[in-house]
Amino acid sequence: MYENAISNWPEDERPREKLILRGAENLSNAELLAILLRTGVRGKSAVDLARHILQQLGGLRALEQWEPEELRQIHGLSLAKVAQIKAAIELGKRILSEEKKTFGSVYSSRQVFEYLLPRMRDLKREVFKTLYLNSRNQIVRESTTSTGTINSSAIYPREILSEAYRTGAAAVVFAHNHPSGGTTPSMEDRRVTRELVVAGEAVQVTVMDHLIIGENDYFSFADEGYIERVKDEYRRFIARQ
Repeated sequence: MYENAISNWPEDERPREKLILRGAENLSNAELLAILLRTGVRGKSAVDLARHILQQLGGLRALEQWEPEELRQIHGLSLAKVAQIKAAIELGKRILSEEKKTFGSVYSSRQVFEYLLPRMRDLKREVFKTLYLNSRNQIVRESTTSTGTINSSAIYPREILSEAYRTGAAAVVFAHNHPSGGTTPSMEDRRVTRELVVAGEAVQVTVMDHLIIGENDYFSFADEGYIERVKDEYRRFIARQ
């Protein structure tokens, strides 16, 4: 047994025991990560290894951003350790998502943004999500519609709106991320939004919004007035027929 093994530490300084005695909020990032790692490597305790990993990554968020194979290149991170870390991160994201759902209804772009941010902020590829809402604006279903570059050839309005009927949704909200962290909509973003809004109007499913999720901010097509303008144009077109 190595001299710097955690088992040789005073009991109230060992991360697991410290968490139980003092609460998780009183542990450092390295101590929390050490609990997930469980063991260190030759010459390093689990806490020492955790500190080394965080220094190499530049912080906690990289644990989510890096792919499992990338993390495994770090000395001391086995497949099992990487799986434990990724599982813990996913559980945290799901807890946050459930907490947002307990708020019940979503009435603003800000609420939708806060609901989706934990899931979408650190994604390396563009992901297009659809939220299906009931008549009380409660989220009844969330689906990932497309992964990769978001364009009109990758989004199928008929399938999305058919799902709205299957779930009994009265309205939908769309969102996709920009991996760059920016939120400025592209011409393709506007084209896709227009197609979805027009398709929704045609089958009487309300498209409430389309958000672009950035690193810490968002863009809302509804707040900009674009959604309503497209709806007005469509209604005037139908009235002339």
